[in-house]
Amino acid sequence: MTTLSPSGFLTVGAARLEYRMIGPSPENAPVIVMLHEGLGSVGLWGDFPDRLQAATGAGVFVYSRAGYGNSTPAKLPRPLGYMHVEALDVLPKLLDKIGFRRGILLGHSDGASIAAIYAGSHQDHRVQGLALIAPHFIVEDISIASIAEIRTAYATTNLKEKLARWHRDVDNAFYGWNGAWLDPDFRNWDISEYLAYIRVPVAILQGASDQYGTMRQVEIAQEECYCPVDVTVIPQAGHQPHREAAEATLDAIAEFATAVLQADSPSQGRAA
Repeated sequence: MTTLSPSGFLTVGAARLEYRMIGPSPENAPVIVMLHEGLGSVGLWGDFPDRLQAATGAGVFVYSRAGYGNSTPAKLPRPLGYMHVEALDVLPKLLDKIGFRRGILLGHSDGASIAAIYAGSHQDHRVQGLALIAPHFIVEDISIASIAEIRTAYATTNLKEKLARWHRDVDNAFYGWNGAWLDPDFRNWDISEYLAYIRVPVAILQGASDQYGTMRQVEIAQEECYCPVDVTVIPQAGHQPHREAAEATLDAIAEFATAVLQADSPSQGRAA
């Protein structure tokens, strides 16, 4: 276990990963571990982690995966199973490294998929719930079309300049994600098999106008999961409800996290 400063770097495998630890540390309270989107980072979450900490009283741990933010760049091209690598190899080591004892995983987009793979492949009794913002369980036509559009925007507009504020090596971040999703073989990517093995409550938050995924993603979770699945559709929000409708998204996640963490507090014991 590593003693966590409010911010810094952790070495996990060959990578140095930047992080923030907000509120109480893992040895003193449950922790919400936040997993960012395919172009996200510690910084791109903005003040949402701080607001979530204030709303729940839990610790909030945020980190940038390799290739993002100020973390070590990733080797390109990324393997098409890069989210499996994160969920099966990197995340277990990271949770151990920070001394994670109990809490929830909160993922957005790619981060939500990584959280689902982890929970469906590890019977980790420390993880008491999943909050998934705009998750992907399969690849849809709308996903590929939007990801192709953003590749053009990256080459022809000021998008690269905007993203460079949040990533030390912006090309590494962008092309690592974009190249994998636009590989023709990625159309076969499907993680729905993991959903049946998740044994904790799941909250899904889906923007009604998500340009990267449809309600089919939610339906798959409802069809495949045996665990409770709570769905919140956020009106007037697209793929970034925590930015586009921050209050509604924060309220839904905080309510879920508080209920799950209180229900599964050590003083009340764990359900069999």
